[in-house]
Parts: sequence; C-alpha cells; structure tokens
Amino acid sequence: MGTATIKKELIKILGEKKVLTDDLDLMYYSYDSSFLTRLEPSNPDAVVIPASTEDVQKTVRFAYENNINIIPRGAGTGETGGCIAVNGGIVLDLSAWDEIVEIDAENMQVIVRPGVIHANLNEQLAKFNLFFPPDPGSSKMCTIGGMVANNASGLRAVKYWSTEPYVLGLEVVMPNGDIIITGGMKARTIKNVSGLNLTKLMVGSEGTLGIITQIRLRCFPVPKARGIAMAVFDNLDDAPATVLDVYQNGVLPSGIEILDSSAIKAVNEFKPEINLPEAEAILLFEVDGNPPSVEYEGEIIRNVAVKRARSFEWSTDKKRMAELWEGRSITATAAARVRPDGSRIFAGEDISVPLSKVADTLRAIRNLGEKYGIRVVNYGHIGDGNVHTAPVINPENPDEVEKVLQLVHEIHLLAIEVGGTTTGEHGVGAVRRCYAEAEHGKAVEYMRKIKEACDPKGIMNPGKVF
Repeated sequence: MGTATIKKELIKILGEKKVLTDDLDLMYYSYDSSFLTRLEPSNPDAVVIPASTEDVQKTVRFAYENNINIIPRGAGTGETGGCIAVNGGIVLDLSAWDEIVEIDAENMQVIVRPGVIHANLNEQLAKFNLFFPPDPGSSKMCTIGGMVANNASGLRAVKYWSTEPYVLGLEVVMPNGDIIITGGMKARTIKNVSGLNLTKLMVGSEGTLGIITQIRLRCFPVPKARGIAMAVFDNLDDAPATVLDVYQNGVLPSGIEILDSSAIKAVNEFKPEINLPEAEAILLFEVDGNPPSVEYEGEIIRNVAVKRARSFEWSTDKKRMAELWEGRSITATAAARVRPDGSRIFAGEDISVPLSKVADTLRAIRNLGEKYGIRVVNYGHIGDGNVHTAPVINPENPDEVEKVLQLVHEIHLLAIEVGGTTTGEHGVGAVRRCYAEAEHGKAVEYMRKIKEACDPKGIMNPGKVF
C-alpha cells in the first residue's frame, strides 16, 4: 500500500485531528536522541496520535490487515533509535495520552496511560505520601510507557531497581489488534504467580511484541529522611573497592554515583564555581529512610570511606545536599560542552559491567579515547556497575564520525568481554541489535520464536532488539 493511500485510510478511520501526514511533521518523527538517527533519520509514512485504546486497536488492525509496520513512541528521549520507523510504517505517538486513571492509595498502586511523564506522576503520588521509585535522568521528559517498554532505571536503581519489579499489570494491544490484560483481569494484588508472566515479557520488549496502552504500577511510601556523602579518591581502584566495603558492612544506599577525572574536569570547565576537587574519582552516596537509620548508615559509610578516601563529607542539610549533588546533576550537560565545536553523541553510552571491573573498564575506555583521539567523559551509577560514556566530537567532520563509530563499537565489545552488557538501562533499539548474538548466544533464537509467536507478520517495531 502506498504512502498516500495509508494516509487517506488512516484519516478515514480516525479523523484528521489524530493523523499527521505533512512532510514537516513526519520529519520531526524521523529521529530521537541517538547519534544513529542523526546520521540516518527515517521518516514514517504517517503518525497517529491516539486518545483511547480503541484508537490504537483500530490503527493496529488496519496495519495488520495491510502488512504495514507499527512503531510505538513516547517522548522521543530514547538514545537507541528504538522509536524510529527504520523500515517505514506508522508511528503511534502515545506521549499526549497522559491520563492518570486512578491512584489506589489503599493498595499502594497507580494506573496510568503510557504518556504520563515520570516527574508529573510522582508529583501527584506525593499527595498520598507515595512515589514510583525508578529515577531516570530524564524524569521531567520521559513517559511511563517508554520506561516500561525499555525497562528504564537510573540514579537510584542500586536500591530501588529498574522499572520491571514495579509493573503489576498491563493492557496491551497485540499485533493483530487483540487486547490483553496481563497480571489478572481484575487484580489489585501486589503478588501474583498465576499463569505465565506475560507482564514481565512485555516490560523491556521495546515495542516489538505489542502496544502498551495502560499500566498498573506498584508504589512505595516516601522516605522520611535523606543524606548525601561525597568521597574523593586519588586512586581509581579505591572507588569500587569502597562501594564493595559499604555493601559488606550491611548498607544499601539509594544511589551511588561515580565521576572519574574526565567528568570532574568537564564539570569544572563548564561551571567553575562548583569547584569539584581534582582527583581520580569522586563517589556520591545517597541514603534514604527514617532519620535515625539515615544517620546510622551515613556514619558507616564515613567509617568505610575514610580508609581510602582523601576527603569525605556527609550532610543531611537540604541546601548542602543540593550543592554536593550539583556536580553529578550537570555532568551530562558539562560533557556536551567540553569542545566549542563539538557535541556529545549517544551511541555507546550506558554499558553495565561487574562492580569488580568498573575501574578496569574506565581505564580501558580512557585508552580507547586516546587511541582514536576522541575525548570521552565517564560517569555513572557505580552501585550497579552502570557506566555512562560520553564521546564528544565534531559531528560535521566525517573522519571524527568514522572514528567515534569504531570507538563505541569497541566499548560495546569491551562490556561483553568483561562480563557485562551493552546496555544497562537505555535499551537495545536499532543501535545495539548487532550485538545480540555475542551477548546472548542461542537465547536469541528463542527470543525470535517468542517474537514470531506474538507478531507472525513482523510488523511490530521491526529492526529493533535483534
């Protein structure tokens, strides 16, 4: 079916207000935050902005009957090309569908539509002294649907894990237009081991198995207190060793962040008044809970950290905590500004490695940066081994583009070699699909079988994951 006919039929089915067909609109949907889509933008044939499950179902049935690809999209903040129509098709923009259907405070859960923004959800939950714990850096932009599709995590995953454990049930429009509800048709339980766990199958499937149209999430009580510690190290190996010692002393912080010397330099160049101490590494520990337990755990972290750290500071004062955290909060922005003619590219930015391999991995990435003559800023969520690498290049320089693609390829291979993964939280999308066999081996064959069982025509977000 030709593009003009697709547009005409969609307007007939849904009405003009829910269908975008102008070239300028389609160009907007040709990219996300990934470097891949900067190099290879790909316009969809049409964009649908649904306002109901029925709208999604009508669109999917039309696509199924006519063998047209369907690509779900949230806020477009992804960094892997996951929401792009790499092979053409219809993009379903779910970002405007931002209804909080119900806050069930008695059962500590909430039901939302996929376009709800993470920060907005927590703002509403706070009225009931609840929160949805996963904390992506893009909280003020990213949608809950996107978080579920990519099993997002973030700064506090070390204690609160990724999105997956909080998803209790889903409404999903399958590739043939069927609607299923996972986790129990009428369930409001937190525990459910009945039947095959289709909820968990959908979480992290990146839109390749179906379109998520409603999400039931578990919520936690808001912690009463919080504390921040900063430890400064002259030896890179001392940072992960200190994290391990903190764990072995029975403390599980809500977050543990690392800035290596490259990130420290980038932050100080970008905002000199922060004046981070020059060092091989800085660790930031966040602890939350009840006031006595926060102080107790802060003291344990102090006793452990001072054995190796050059300096240590602990605070529960809101103003000082914000100051201590500021260096980490602007690192991504600072990384993008380390070259006047450059920009940070998102291609190999979220590998995850064993804690014991963090220091070796950071050193190896530094060496790779020197090998290709590219400045790389390193930081990340060290508590779960999630290392963010930020190469900075002039994207208008073809030689630098070629070199950075080789660099991020080696970073991905490095992650697998040390017993890690090519993506700790941002997903596979189109960027990392070529590493599926290297990372998962024969398991990929069974992933494909599941995909074929759910999507026999292969229309659901093709060209992603594997």
